[in-house]
Amino acid sequence: MNCPLCSLDNSFKYFEKTEKNRGVKIYFQCKRCELVFLDPGFHLLPEEEKTVYNFHQNCLENEGYVSFLRKLANPLMLKLSKNSTGLDFGCGPGPTMSTILNKSGFEVFNYDPYYFPDSSLLKNKYDFITCTEVAEHFYQPKKEFILFDNLLKENFSYLGIMTQLLPKGTGFRSWWYHRDPTHVSIYSLKTLLWISEWMGWKMEIPENGVVIYSK
Repeated sequence: MNCPLCSLDNSFKYFEKTEKNRGVKIYFQCKRCELVFLDPGFHLLPEEEKTVYNFHQNCLENEGYVSFLRKLANPLMLKLSKNSTGLDFGCGPGPTMSTILNKSGFEVFNYDPYYFPDSSLLKNKYDFITCTEVAEHFYQPKKEFILFDNLLKENFSYLGIMTQLLPKGTGFRSWWYHRDPTHVSIYSLKTLLWISEWMGWKMEIPENGVVIYSK
């Protein structure tokens, strides 16, 4: 099984569970970058995936969600100059991160393949990109991180990622994160470091589950 992030053909069976009407669901882990990824045979169809997203309550009116996003927004804003322009990648049906940043004077565009599918936004260059609770949905994370690198300006640009990190030891079995059928790529700290080295980005982690790459 080739790793969808680093392409190494040396992954091993990491976890499996039997699901009613779907058979044995298998997660693999790459021996090089340590990405844990779902067997592609269990990827949802686009219409199935969107149905799951439609149930998410991620919006500006959800105060808990706004507080959650500020774990990335606050440390990121400390790095940005006044005229910085950004892209919220995978913003969902109720763009929230862009509103938070707009209120602080930053111009942010919303992109989402289902809800805001304006592909022209993927031809521009940005001072920063936010990607909150989205990276775990990537079927092809290698392709997406290369896209991010192309979208970021060459000097002093930032990529902010929020995603839950792989628990240590046997914690994966009882972890709620993999119960979401749209969570197909799960990152460990080593995975984040591998991405940093691969892309030549600097990396910092303001708190668990939040990473800011700088280019």
